[in-house]
Amino acid sequence: MAAGGRLLASFLLLVSCFAQTSYGIVLFSSLQRTLVVTASHKQGVLKAGEDTITVTWGLNQSIPSGTDSGYKTIQFKLCYGPISQLDRAWRKTVDNLDKDRTCQFKMVAIANPHTSANQTFDWLIGLDVPTATYFVRAYAYDSEGISVAYGQNTDAQKTSNLIAIQGITGRHLSIYVSSMCFSAFSVLSLVGFFYLEKRRVRMSQQK
Repeated sequence: MAAGGRLLASFLLLVSCFAQTSYGIVLFSSLQRTLVVTASHKQGVLKAGEDTITVTWGLNQSIPSGTDSGYKTIQFKLCYGPISQLDRAWRKTVDNLDKDRTCQFKMVAIANPHTSANQTFDWLIGLDVPTATYFVRAYAYDSEGISVAYGQNTDAQKTSNLIAIQGITGRHLSIYVSSMCFSAFSVLSLVGFFYLEKRRVRMSQQK
């Protein structure tokens, strides 16, 4: 009976894997880590909209030759570190890449990448990046846009080489914009008031 149960479980697992492949579901755990990615930046906490991250990447030279022949696009993303995912379901890591919310910020996409030598680019941290701890991950896509490999600047547990970023709070930005609008409105109102008052006086004198 136990053998029959194991056989049934194996059959269901096989069917599940086939269904996932058929419907185009890609699991992160199925991807090979063929890309080497490093990220450098100034010391301390980086500021959104001001500081940059320098990303260097290339192909892991220990993998078999030709592994990257099907890589049509390499896309780099800024991803939340584990400490910034706690109690935040909207940043949750899920093995199914269609449902994964770890990497929400697109950095750079490189079409028809040449992975024979290391390459580098600088990325200015976007204003929409909130305060949190991050790492950089690269996904390799085939001609159908399906993820086939990855690389990241941290270890598998995502505990090393993390990047601390201080975002621009919405409250600070909204107050700044509102104060500017009210100041401009006040000046225009004052100018308009004096113009109308002067016109009224002039018209009364003409009578």
